[in-house]
Order: sequence, then C-alpha cells, then structure tokens
Amino acid sequence: MTVWHGGGRRIYMNEVGTRDGFQAESAFIPTEDKIAMVNALSHAGMNKVEVTAFVSPKVIPALRDAEAVMQGIERVPGVVYSALVPNLKGAERAMACGVSELNLVMSASESHNLANLRMTRDQSIDALSQVVDAAKRASVPVNISLSCVFGCPMEGDVPESDVFALCERFVGGMGVAGVTLCDTTGMAYPGQVRTLVSEFKARWPQAELTLHFHNTRGMGLSNVLAAIDAGADRFDASLGGIGGCPYAPGATGNVCTEEIVHALELMGYDTGVDLAQLIEASNRLPSLIGHDTPSQIVKAGRRLDLHPLPKDMDAIRERALGATPRATV
Repeated sequence: MTVWHGGGRRIYMNEVGTRDGFQAESAFIPTEDKIAMVNALSHAGMNKVEVTAFVSPKVIPALRDAEAVMQGIERVPGVVYSALVPNLKGAERAMACGVSELNLVMSASESHNLANLRMTRDQSIDALSQVVDAAKRASVPVNISLSCVFGCPMEGDVPESDVFALCERFVGGMGVAGVTLCDTTGMAYPGQVRTLVSEFKARWPQAELTLHFHNTRGMGLSNVLAAIDAGADRFDASLGGIGGCPYAPGATGNVCTEEIVHALELMGYDTGVDLAQLIEASNRLPSLIGHDTPSQIVKAGRRLDLHPLPKDMDAIRERALGATPRATV
C-alpha cells in the first residue's frame, strides 16, 4: 500500500482554466478580465499558464481576443506562457505574440480526432509536423497534448500501442520536448494511469511528461496521486474546476487547481503555489462566467479555515458545567 507523504517533493502545476475553461463558457469574458486572471495566476506561483488558443474565432468565439490577451499579460519570470495552436497559421499568430511554448493537440483515438478536428490521425500528424518545423526555426518549445489517451467515448479503451506510437512520432521523430497525456473524458483510473506513466517514463526519460485529468467520474485526485506514485511531477488543472470538451459527451471540467494544490500540500508536496492567492482568484470566477463553479475548496474552505465560536459560548459552557452528569453504562 502506498503511504502518501511527499517529503517536500516538487510538483509542477500548470493552469489551463484560462484556455480549456474559458473556451467552454457561453458568456464572453472581457479581455481585461482575462488578462487580470492570467496575471493573478502567475503571481500565485503557477509553473505554467495556458493563456489562450489561437484558433478561428468562428470555431471558438470565446477566445477571439487571443492576440490582445497574450500581448497584454504581465510576464512573471519563471512562468511559462503557453497557447494552444491547431495548425501552422495559429502557430504563426502565437509566435508573433511572444508565447513561451506552443501546445499542439490531436487525439489518440481516430474517432475523436475526426469528430474534434475533422482530420484523421495521419492528417493531424502531417499538419502538426509543419508547426514543429516552424517552431524549431523560431526556437520556440513545443508540447503535444494527446487527447483520449485513457479512453474514447466512441471507441472505448485506446490501445497502449497506439498511444506510444504517437509519442514516438512526436518525441523520437520530431524532437518535441513535452508530451501531455490527456484524460479528455474522465475515463482514466489509477491502475491504468500508473501503468501508462511508468511505461512512458521508461521509454522517454528525457521528455517532459504532463498529465491532464478531468474529474468526470470523481477520480481526478486519485489519478493524480497514481501518476505521482509512478514518477510524474507535472499536472494540468483548471481554476474552479471549469472546462470540458464538446466532443466528449458527459465530460465535466478539469481537476480543480485549488483542490489539487490543497490536497498535495497536506500530503507534504511542494507545489510552489500560494493557495490563498489561488482561492482569491477562484472566487472571482462566478462573476466572470455567470455561474457557480465545482470547487469544493471555494465552497467549504481549506481544512483549517475555522469558524468562529457561537456568540453565547460562555453561557453554553456554564450551562454544561452546571448540568447534572448523565449516568453512563
């Protein structure tokens, strides 16, 4: 049995709410509010912030201000400012705004790739190879996010051989520095996570591995802990637990950033994140998106956020002390 005590081990937290979360919202969040949120997350100590996505405004109108947001944010030293790009045109737009990293995306599942990107997996690889080449010429790091690694809502289990063949194409073939294994539909479970992470680390120890979990079936934190146990130390999470995928039926938001940070800190891990600042930022979300968020930390507070004593506690104590003790059996 694993005994969870981090011993100060460093865990790197990547915020995706400002892209994965905001893109799923029906209400358009004003540009200045997006910028303020990214700045708040940067100062809270997030390792990486996925700021936005450089996609067609017709496809994701919620992120139609990608250039303005990326150009308007404060660049805090040590924070990686990433952006999702679907193709070469998006990559060129992102690099013109000075992104720290390009995040590419395709699915490990053929059906999900067709539904989400309107391309076969081979077509996606060809298109993304052009982005990788352009990024290399500009000396911009690239991360590839592979969706549906832990299961596809249309196909079921995705063969590990398919997942690792794609990793080899990008890491071994193209020299991509980072890979994110994504549980797009919340189908992952701890044993599966532990196996995939261990195998990935054994095959590509030099690659920067990130895990991206959704909490669709309530196993988000369990999967994070299983990944840590297998050697992972980088995780995507979304402020307030917002987010989702339109082509993943029933999928809920990403694992909640403040919940994961809260849990890991109690276990002795070093996230580098100021939890109080993170919660303050999360408290702003309902007014921005127009509805409540799933965050239990915002609702209930941290473990030791104590409540005041009743105002009549002295009278209650006096009555208790003056009462006749009850007989015990």
